[in-house]
This record gives sequence, structure tokens and C-alpha cells, in this order.
Amino acid sequence: MKFSNPFRPGRDRELAADRYADRESATERAARKRREGHRRSIARTARQAEQWEQQDRRRFGGRR
Repeated sequence: MKFSNPFRPGRDRELAADRYADRESATERAARKRREGHRRSIARTARQAEQWEQQDRRRFGGRR
């Protein structure tokens, strides 16, 4: 009787697909984090721009 070796070369992807089937890959996680960071930076930049505009209006009294 011959036993199959679960650690035979070339089977990495098959084992990974079975073991990590329901998990987010590192690449997918990194991409998601980049997207989330981008969204946060847009909101932060918009707030900073609004603050700058308000300061500018106070400084020049709307005379621009």
C-alpha cells in the first residue's frame, strides 16, 4: 500500500487554497488598507481645506 505524502513538492497552492479558503489574502488585505487610507486622507484633506478657507475669510473679511 502506497501512502501519499501531503508535503510533496508542487502542492503548495492546493494546500493553501484548502487551508485559507475563507480568509483574506495578504495582498487583498494590503489593497483594502490602501483604499481605506485613501478614503480617510480625502476627508482629512477636505477638512483642512475648509479650515484654511475659514481662516482666509476671517483674515480678509470676504474682500477677495
